[in-house]
Order: sequence, then C-alpha cells, then structure tokens
Amino acid sequence: MSQPQPAIAGVELKELTTHADERGFFREIIRETDPAFERFGQWSHSLMHPGSAKAWHLHRRQTDWWYAIGTLKVALYDTRENSPTQGTLMQFLIGDGHPACVKIPPGVAHGCRALEKSHLIYLTSHTYDPDDELRLPHDDPAIGYDWSAWPPIT
Repeated sequence: MSQPQPAIAGVELKELTTHADERGFFREIIRETDPAFERFGQWSHSLMHPGSAKAWHLHRRQTDWWYAIGTLKVALYDTRENSPTQGTLMQFLIGDGHPACVKIPPGVAHGCRALEKSHLIYLTSHTYDPDDELRLPHDDPAIGYDWSAWPPIT
C-alpha cells in the first residue's frame, strides 16, 4: 500500500522529507509555492480513535490537503463525470511511517480509517460551507469499498 495505484486525475501525493537528529525531527508539510497548493481557506484538526472510519464525503468546489499523525488508511473515489479517471478507486497509507501530504480535488469522494490513535490535520481551499459538502454512505455499492479490511501485507 505504499504506492497508490491506480492514480486519480488531480490527486497528488507529496512524499515528505524528514530532518531528524537527537532532539527529534522537523518535517515541512506544504508551502504556498508548491504547485499542488491553490489557496488557503481553513485549517482543521480531527482526532480519530483506533478502528474508526469517516467516509464518504466530497465537495463541489473545495480542495483538501491532508496530513496525518498516527496511521490512516485513506481511500479516494473519483465521482467526476468528465474525469478521465471517473470510477477509479485509490487507497494508501499516510502518517508516521508514511509521511505525505495528499491533495484531494473537488468531486473526489474521500474517507479514512484510523489504524491507531491518529490525528488528521488538513487545510481546505475554502471555509466550511454545508452547501458544498456532499455525503455518500460508507458502504455505497457503487464504490464497493470495505472499510473494515486492513491494509494488505506487502
């Protein structure tokens, strides 16, 4: 699960560099000059208990950038009608052992499951707007994703 396959158009996974020494580490997550970054709307933090899942939701106009502390299994599903990757499902890990920042564009359904106590830190391109947020059932048959499954052993 280290490399997300297949790719969804517009989704970007930025692997992060960690600078560690005897004091701890420093890790830069995102810069406003990164090509994947568009604009800042809101910065949020979500605590997830082991085994809990949050899925599915998507936005009409908002882009999300996710970063995790702990370990999250992330799944993305492309719902966009005019996308070359419509109907594509991606899954991958982010967090302590998989330091990355993932860009989730509008129209891509997203969710995650905490494999341990985890924190999801995320930026959004717009401030919260309930009219922009859409939800799908966690067991939506059109997606067919099993949130209870653990990542495969590789």
